[in-house]
Amino acid sequence: MAHIKRSYIDSHWLVFIFQGAVALLFGCLTLFTGGESSSVVVPIIGIFLLALAVVEFANSLYRSHQREGWLVSTLVALFDAAFGLALLFVANQGMVWHLSLIAAYTALRGIFEILLGFRTTIDPTDRFIWILCGLCGIIFGFAIFNSGHLDNVAFVRFFGAYMLILGVSSLIYGVHNREQGVEDRLARSEASRAAAKRRAKASKTSKKA
Repeated sequence: MAHIKRSYIDSHWLVFIFQGAVALLFGCLTLFTGGESSSVVVPIIGIFLLALAVVEFANSLYRSHQREGWLVSTLVALFDAAFGLALLFVANQGMVWHLSLIAAYTALRGIFEILLGFRTTIDPTDRFIWILCGLCGIIFGFAIFNSGHLDNVAFVRFFGAYMLILGVSSLIYGVHNREQGVEDRLARSEASRAAAKRRAKASKTSKKA
């Protein structure tokens, strides 16, 4: 699994940019929402999770073309899609259903991100981004679960705050991933040139001999 997960976090940097942009947009929308009831806001959350699932499914197709890392990406897409559809189905139910599903999604996603941070990279920047975002997910998950005594959309604002953190983290990671990709290409190019020089030198030496 470590190899698969490592391939997942090395997905194309645009995946994390799109994910971050969607999360930031939705985070702002929900964090600064007015006094709407949860039955009005929850379908929007469901649609947002389905949008994240679409991004992950696109990443899964990209990873399957590369023949690595597609399984974890597919599971993440199914995870987002399942919670998105569940929220759409229970939109007319009571707030307990809404609160419980969103709290479970936030905490479980946080656990997933912490596992990625600890098990898939030794790069300190990558690890810090994933673990920090995961810890925020767990904290906000518990905050959402215990916010039933507050006003009707307080838990939605907690979720929006977590989405802002996820969005910023994804954007930072996407930019950092792109920089790493450029550095890796330059390193491979330099190694290739060095190897070519060594072969040319070895060829000249053998001819003289």
